[in-house]
Amino acid sequence: MQIQAAVTREQGRDFQWQAVELAEPARGEVRVRIVATGVCHTDAVARDLGIAPFPIVLGHEGAGVVEALGDDVAGLAVGEHVVLSFAHCGHCSRCLTGHPTVCDTFNALNFGGAMDDGSHRLARAGKPLATFFGQSSFATQAVVNARNAVKVDPEVNLALLGPLGCGIQTGAGTILNRLKPDFGSSLVVYGCGAVGLSAVMAAQIAGCRQIIAVDVHESRLALARELGATHTINGQHEETVERVREITGGGSGFALESTGVPTVVRHALQGLRPLGVAAIVGVTPEVTLDVHHDLMAEGKSMVGVIEGDSVPRVFIPQLVAYHKAGRFPFDRLIKFYPAEQINQAFEDSKNGTTIKPVLQID
Repeated sequence: MQIQAAVTREQGRDFQWQAVELAEPARGEVRVRIVATGVCHTDAVARDLGIAPFPIVLGHEGAGVVEALGDDVAGLAVGEHVVLSFAHCGHCSRCLTGHPTVCDTFNALNFGGAMDDGSHRLARAGKPLATFFGQSSFATQAVVNARNAVKVDPEVNLALLGPLGCGIQTGAGTILNRLKPDFGSSLVVYGCGAVGLSAVMAAQIAGCRQIIAVDVHESRLALARELGATHTINGQHEETVERVREITGGGSGFALESTGVPTVVRHALQGLRPLGVAAIVGVTPEVTLDVHHDLMAEGKSMVGVIEGDSVPRVFIPQLVAYHKAGRFPFDRLIKFYPAEQINQAFEDSKNGTTIKPVLQID
C-alpha cells in the first residue's frame, strides 16, 4: 500500500515527507496506523552520524492503532491501541531471562535497516528503504513484529504515549528496573531532558527521600522541582560534586547520568557515597577516570543501561497506569507538532526549546 513517510536520504540531511510503498505484514507482524510519534535524540544520532543505512525512514517512538495482522499473531487484535518499542529477537538467553534490551541481535534488529528475516517492508520507486528500530514510525503506517507492539489502555490519550517506547522508558526504567533505590535513599539525576525528568518522576514513585536534579537550564530545573526533585543544582554556576555531598551528607546512594558529557560522568561517580551506584544511559564518548579514587577505593559501581532494562510489554502498561493515577505526569514534558514540522521539532529538541517533541500524524 502507499503511505507517506519522512525519508532521510543522506547523512545529515533534513527529513522529506514522500510517498513510499509499505508491504503487508508478514508472519508474526502487524500493521499499525501511526497516530503520533516521539522525536528522540537517537533519531538525530542516526541521521547525523550514520549509525544506520541510508536511505531510511527513522522514528522509533510510535503510537497507533492496529489495522492488520499477519499470520500467527497472538495477543493483539485489529482496533487495539499500541505503543511501539525496540526490536528484539525474543528467543536468545537475554530475551528469555527478561533482558531484551541486551538481546544478542539488538544492534542488527534496531540499526541494521531490515526486518528479522533480512527483508524490507518499505520501498520507493522499487528500491528498498531502511527500517529503524523495526518500526520506522515517522510515517502514516508501520509494519512491526508483534512482540514489539505493546497493547495500552484505550482510555488514555494515545497521542501522548509514543515516547514511552524509548526515552521515557529509559529514564523511568533505569530507576525502577535496574537501580531500584532503597526507600528513603538519595538519587542524583544528571541532565533534565526527557530521560532525566522521567527518572525524577520514577524516583518519587520509588520513595527516594532526596532527589537532586542537575542541569544548566533554570527552566528545566524549575520543572524538575515541580515533578518531584527535592533539590536542584545548576552545574554552570555551582560546584556540582560539593553541593551533592553537602545536600546528602557525604554523597548520594544512586545516580543517573543522561548527558553523555565526560566531565559529568566523572561528577556522577565522584558524588556517590561509598558503595554507591551510577547508571550511564547517555551516548558517551571516551572518558578518562581515576579508577582508584573515583571507583574502586570506595566500592562504587558504574553500570550501563539500555532502554531502562525494561520488558516493554510489562513496563509500559505500568507507566500508563501510574500516569492515569496522576503519579507519573510525563505529559508535562511533551509539546505536539504537526507532522510537516518534523525538521522544526528536531531543531527545537536540539536547542532545548522543547523537552520532548511529539509529531501528530494525520
